[in-house]
Amino acid sequence: MHDLVIRGGTVFDGTGAKPIEADVAIDGGTIVAIGKVAGQAREEIDARGQIVTPGFVDVHTHYDGQVTWDPYLQPSTFHGVTTAVMGNCGVGFAPCKPEQRQWLLGLMEGVEDIPGSALAEGIKWNWESFAEYMDAVEASPLALDVGLQVPHAAVRAYVMGERAPALEPATEAETEEMGRLVVEALNAGALGFSTSRTVKHKDVKGGSTPTLKAEAMELHGIARAMGKAQKGVLQLIADFKDTDAEFAMLRGMVEISGRPLSITIEQDDRWPDVWARVLHNISEANKAGLPIKGQVPPRGTGILLGLTSSLNPFVMHQTFRQIWGAPLEEQVKALKDPEFRAKLLAEEPAYPAGEIIEMLCVGYHKMFALGENPNYEPAPEDSVKARAERSGKNPREVILDLMLERDGKALIYFPLMNYYCGSLADVETMLTHPNTAFGLSDGGAHCGIICDASFPTTLLTHWGRDRTRGRKLPLEWLIRGLTSRNAELIGMLDRGILAPGMKADVNVIDFDHLRLFSPRIVNDLPAGGKRLIQQTDGYTASIVSGAVAFRNGEPTGALNGRLVRGAQARPAGARIPAAAD
Repeated sequence: MHDLVIRGGTVFDGTGAKPIEADVAIDGGTIVAIGKVAGQAREEIDARGQIVTPGFVDVHTHYDGQVTWDPYLQPSTFHGVTTAVMGNCGVGFAPCKPEQRQWLLGLMEGVEDIPGSALAEGIKWNWESFAEYMDAVEASPLALDVGLQVPHAAVRAYVMGERAPALEPATEAETEEMGRLVVEALNAGALGFSTSRTVKHKDVKGGSTPTLKAEAMELHGIARAMGKAQKGVLQLIADFKDTDAEFAMLRGMVEISGRPLSITIEQDDRWPDVWARVLHNISEANKAGLPIKGQVPPRGTGILLGLTSSLNPFVMHQTFRQIWGAPLEEQVKALKDPEFRAKLLAEEPAYPAGEIIEMLCVGYHKMFALGENPNYEPAPEDSVKARAERSGKNPREVILDLMLERDGKALIYFPLMNYYCGSLADVETMLTHPNTAFGLSDGGAHCGIICDASFPTTLLTHWGRDRTRGRKLPLEWLIRGLTSRNAELIGMLDRGILAPGMKADVNVIDFDHLRLFSPRIVNDLPAGGKRLIQQTDGYTASIVSGAVAFRNGEPTGALNGRLVRGAQARPAGARIPAAAD
């Protein structure tokens, strides 16, 4: 009598091998058999006509606060995620002295657009050290597994105080202390260390992230300490404006430590070719035996514009600011008023030159109606710019009309990154490069303008089934990237493959009918904070350590998740099939 048997599904084992029709038997949180299972089970799932995959491993989330109050980590768990890794991009909440709490909240709010009021209400601050933070997460109920990374910003401020946000260079003594704290966290079970070197990351008051100008001595000193400990992965984001020199310094972290590094790669319209140069440098590093990968998204990094989101193309208009924040019905009424509308459309707001927000007044060629069935590779002829040219209207008038659809709840998709050429051709190059990994969902972050936690579903549906503006990618290859390759990236070798002896994290998916719905705003964060969520239809069951944790993305109440402390070895006796390239 098995605990659970999944019957008759098309099994993609996570190695990249072609699928087979088989049963999957699970006992005590472990897969015990794959094939024809004769024995009965306490619970069975009929998977005939569906696909069966390992649970998805999301290596790039920002649930650092939410994990302490929310067992389910939506919206990621709407999309088959059974392991979520947080503490990315150098931001997080530990270590933290009591007097630094408000500043860290403001940094997370500014960098990751998570409402500060929600964080202040939800976080109980029953920690100071990173080890104590891990204990707090471990004591929280969890429906999925989570892993934590040590954020450079918090470590730097803990050691340097006010000198950290002032962007002052660290001394050798401060660097040594930072290295000691990072190793202390790794010994407590942190998966790695993350940092940020991008001007995009600012705190809620507009100050730069405190790690922006960290010098080679500091970064290499921390990496050296990690190398001596022989633990942890490295993760970072950088602008790479001085591409080769910046990369050489970051490559030095790997040369010194021997630890694996993953780097955010996105195409920025302001520097549209930098991503390709970074990818070239990563390739050269791998030829030299250095374990460096690019973390890449499967679609444009798209901000969502509208009256319900936190941003729209009229936010710099003084006329619009008269109604900004008013109830939705009042905004809709005002925007339909001919006099108010004419005044609004006649304004020419001043956008700060060189800032990303400037794109809101020049990026009409990359703005698209999202609709109820989102298309994440829209054609140029469907853009606001093209609509305006066909109708003879001002592009801002087209935007206004689109925002007023669905009683003001309609959203406009603006692929800010990765859509320079008007298609996903460059993203295809990123995805299929041998030295990249699937990442950057930012689950839990950018609550009012981005909802990219649905990346796993985009990979399956768009790239594996529905794409029309370019080639599709093999489903077994996509699933491998979502499972075993991401698990290997962060050192979790106990999951990501369906094989006897492996951890029983499994998805049963009605692939033929899998679909994404349009993102929508809900106000369910602490203190009534708002966030975007995006639901699906087709995830029949998501299983965590042998228990069905989610059915069609909704929680069952099973809380089999846990904090993963440190790298996980391959289970003794696990029978792993040969991986297919």
